[in-house]
Amino acid sequence: MSELTPPVAKRVHSERVHHGDVFVDEYAWLGDKSDAEVISYLDGQNAFVDAQTADLAELRESIFGEIKARTKETDMGLATRSEGYWYFARTTEGHAYPRFCRCPISGDDDWTPPEVSADKPLPGEQVYFDMDAEAQGHEFFSAGAVAVSHDGRRLAYSVDLEGDERYTLRVRDLDTGEDLPGAVAGTAGSATWSKDGRFLFYLTVDESWRPDKVWRHEVGAGTDDVLVFHETDEHFWVGVGATASDAYLMIGADSKVTSEVYVLSADDPTGEFVSVAGRTPGVEYSVDHAVIDGDDYFVIVHNGDDGDGGRSIEYAVDIAPVDDIAARRTLVPHDQSRRIEDVECFRDYLVLSYRSGAVPRLAVADLRAVDGIPTVDDFHEIVFDQELSAPALGSNPEWTTPRLRLVYSSFVDPVEALDLNVATGERTLLRRQTVLGDYDPSEYVATRDWAIADDGTRVPVSLVRRRDLADGPAPVLLVGYGAYEMSMDPGFSIPRLSLLDRGVVLAYAHVRGGGELGRKWYENGKLQHKQNTFTDYIAVARHLIDSGRTSPERLVADGGSAGGLLMGAVMNMAPELFAGVLAAVPFVDALTSMLDPELPLTVTEWDEWGDPFHDPDVYAYMKQYSPYENVAPRAYPAVLALASFNDTRVLYTEAAKWVAALQAATTSDRPILLKTEMSAGHGGVTGRYKQWAEIAFEHSWILRASGAV
Repeated sequence: MSELTPPVAKRVHSERVHHGDVFVDEYAWLGDKSDAEVISYLDGQNAFVDAQTADLAELRESIFGEIKARTKETDMGLATRSEGYWYFARTTEGHAYPRFCRCPISGDDDWTPPEVSADKPLPGEQVYFDMDAEAQGHEFFSAGAVAVSHDGRRLAYSVDLEGDERYTLRVRDLDTGEDLPGAVAGTAGSATWSKDGRFLFYLTVDESWRPDKVWRHEVGAGTDDVLVFHETDEHFWVGVGATASDAYLMIGADSKVTSEVYVLSADDPTGEFVSVAGRTPGVEYSVDHAVIDGDDYFVIVHNGDDGDGGRSIEYAVDIAPVDDIAARRTLVPHDQSRRIEDVECFRDYLVLSYRSGAVPRLAVADLRAVDGIPTVDDFHEIVFDQELSAPALGSNPEWTTPRLRLVYSSFVDPVEALDLNVATGERTLLRRQTVLGDYDPSEYVATRDWAIADDGTRVPVSLVRRRDLADGPAPVLLVGYGAYEMSMDPGFSIPRLSLLDRGVVLAYAHVRGGGELGRKWYENGKLQHKQNTFTDYIAVARHLIDSGRTSPERLVADGGSAGGLLMGAVMNMAPELFAGVLAAVPFVDALTSMLDPELPLTVTEWDEWGDPFHDPDVYAYMKQYSPYENVAPRAYPAVLALASFNDTRVLYTEAAKWVAALQAATTSDRPILLKTEMSAGHGGVTGRYKQWAEIAFEHSWILRASGAV
């Protein structure tokens, strides 16, 4: 191999036989990460990437410098009140990770967060977790749990040093700074304290990386941990937490289409968890706790019975006495025009998070009883000026708070944190994200457009650009995802400015399979409707070209993980539309993965993609679009595929096999690149400076591929 040619992967005949179909997978051998030849191949591909992008070094350095220059490196986090303390983070110039700090509140009526100075500590300030110090000496460092006990005396924290999302859980005495004996290895990362501080509840995973067990650990006792819950159905993942009131501990068991919630009084941590509303196939629900006129209720968000013999497809909210779930009644009815996503209960009010008009929204209502029947007054939507914005609840750990912490974000406005006085409606701006330099939001504009899919469906597109951008075809980065009902909502990004200021238009294709337009939008882009995701994205690309906003020589596609599947599919279906494709940890060998129940995630993912292992029709449908199987001699665009060697969600093998096939098949001279991080997981590198360097690398490639430089 010369530096101008990639290593050529050997071809080894290997057959995958299923439902009578034979697929010859010549690159299956790349799945053995213990094979020295595999490591050599990945190293060779990385060397090829270095050679192919060497001419971008100066541009990368410039972009890294721009990100650094616009970022306030020494930045004090906004304090959040919780159980007698103000909690905040200090991020310091030259340090890759923050330090987590706290100081005592001044009294029960102290609801105004203190101004944190970079120069001196607050009265009584304590650094309770120095993430930067903990990360020293480690190539990779990720913190899972960072949870202080309710009495403030102990810290539960977990760390992953490999990127494989297996965390070691420890407990630290915050008075002495010493770790207590009894570290727990191999946890899933999260941890929940009992109210009395004696016990920790944590998760472990099975051989397929599915969180399936909840354990109770008695801190400092030296006794064996107690298994309190085991989910044996491989379709379900388990989580553990507490209600906002901290009155109940909760265990959630969730598949892609069904859920069940178990609760236990926080005053009885060694008791038995009991199911709130059972488990009904196809019904999802979540639970919070409310107190109305001294009586305890469960508030249930669900997509079950709508009360009229139908289903609450876009979800409704019920309420029931905690000791009589059969007496549940509707609190917020199902409405086809909005997708209810969550309800968070506080002592005197509740907050409804929902989605309407392809953007997220928030509304607040008082909780009260009328003639002994729980009810809510009319919801008051929290409205912001920017149409394409994403209001969200901030951190609100105090159930009794009279002020609601909100976070506001848009494509052009730096992120704002606000306090809403729920009683008066008055808003107080607490903090606006600092953008150093001469950034002026008015110089940028975000607009909504609509493309028409093959079946006539209108597909929303968000466009972000400089206001002074000249008319005519411009370089465009078209971002897509389209899975798991996840939405690409408006959000501000400092690194993104380096693209916008070089004339790139950022476009976000809100394709089916995402959640932007509700549950039906999601359902029409999954399982046997998955092809809609790909054709929607292609329709958006053609819309941008036909409307004169860009041209195929200037259009770059971008998607990661499940969005990487989207990238691989549209490259096969319409390679002529794109100059380049950026695919991060791409799920491009989807059919092979879904045929192996032993792999992480596979069985739980059958509800998203279908079960090709047992169902020949699903197998045939997935084979039509699975990117790896459909690589063929075509004039493919330039490709930058990013993989992580220790990724447990999308194995590095998928990108490695896909790129090997693309390099062998492409009839164009545009380079197909594979960059593998050898000490990282699904989220890539850790530490902000490494992350900035990686962004600069990707952005420089995008700028070249789109013709912007």
